[in-house]
Amino acid sequence: MPSSHEEGIFSEREVSELSKLRRLPVYLCILGILLGLGDVLSQPCLFVKAGGQRVAVVPAAPGTSFTIHFIHSVQKTPVWENLAVAPDGSSFVLHSTRYQSFGVGLPFLEQEGNFRQEGDYYIMDDMERHFPRLTLRTGVGTKLTLTLGGRRYRLYESYPPGTPVELFVSPLGKGMLL
Repeated sequence: MPSSHEEGIFSEREVSELSKLRRLPVYLCILGILLGLGDVLSQPCLFVKAGGQRVAVVPAAPGTSFTIHFIHSVQKTPVWENLAVAPDGSSFVLHSTRYQSFGVGLPFLEQEGNFRQEGDYYIMDDMERHFPRLTLRTGVGTKLTLTLGGRRYRLYESYPPGTPVELFVSPLGKGMLL
């Protein structure tokens, strides 16, 4: 007399075991998705928010550079500030400033960096000023512009004068909630 296995009939226990084995790939796939999602959400990003709205989110490895350009409110001349994500990966460092005229708030002292003149511009290199985060404001006639990730954001065109513009580095998941 042939056994139930030879007839192709399985016991309830055997069917239950086979059913569990069929679910294993699904569980492994879900686990992989969750691990991948966790990895993505933990990646550091540089966030730019203006008036409470998200303007930009770019990957932020140490050394990721960006430029803030504006018209000086007193001197009425252009200023470029060159910054990067600091080596700690969670703050910023101001490397240099380029501007056209001396005035209030513009660096020129020896202890502030290496000062030089190139044509019509003054440049202060090696400033190495550290900032945990940056808060800027749009202003009347200041034409606040941010160049980041190969893209230029003319914040003054999209936000009224006085709008706070925040720049900070955070894991993607946390930054999306802020």
